[in-house]
Amino acid sequence: MCNLYSITTNQAAISALFRVVNRYVGNLAPMPGVFPDYKAPIVRNGVDGRELAIARWGMPSSGQALLQATKKRAEKLQAKGTSVDFKELLRMEPDGGTTNIRNVKSKHWTRWLGVENRCVVPFNSFSEFNKAEGGDIWFALDESRPLACFAGIWTNWTSVRKVKEGETTNDLYAFLTTEANAEVFAIHPKAMPVILTTPDEVETWMTAPPDEALRLQRPLSDGTLKIVARGVKEDPAPAA
Repeated sequence: MCNLYSITTNQAAISALFRVVNRYVGNLAPMPGVFPDYKAPIVRNGVDGRELAIARWGMPSSGQALLQATKKRAEKLQAKGTSVDFKELLRMEPDGGTTNIRNVKSKHWTRWLGVENRCVVPFNSFSEFNKAEGGDIWFALDESRPLACFAGIWTNWTSVRKVKEGETTNDLYAFLTTEANAEVFAIHPKAMPVILTTPDEVETWMTAPPDEALRLQRPLSDGTLKIVARGVKEDPAPAA
């Protein structure tokens, strides 16, 4: 489960590689560590072509997950003798978001699989945690950490991300995961992000019907990824 990655390539290079027409990001600084609920760049389909935009990492959690979390919170409050308006409690239930998406057949996710909600998430490296191997283990396509992207989805959503913020409306995103290839499996057997490495794959993900696009939900070939750093919370690679 990837909950940490880096994007250090400048926005001009991102725009060129992903054929961006419009940019809505301002001055995009290198991000050697992107964590859940951080804002980071995505490339999505817009009315006039592809857009480079900033969104918050973590798609809306399922209604069932939020319901269960609210029930637990209500039980704790009631145990303390506090009266509960369950409907209001549910409306204000904090949702930090779902960062990784595996079961694309779930009704919760199928509504966002059309081209209007697909995006790619630029990255240079990503991390999987393994305490025995040194903590955060960083992977990239090679030591130079070339620009690539995850296959993602996005939406605009009103919810409570953090209690102190209250209800806010945000562009949110997450990316797909799949079985781990050999390199990732040695560190994190459960899953790896869905990574697109060619213009044809990006084009398919951004424009093809769902059945065709979802064929890209597969691990990279064994030997494709390299470990480029260990034991650090941010990728130490210099900005590109």
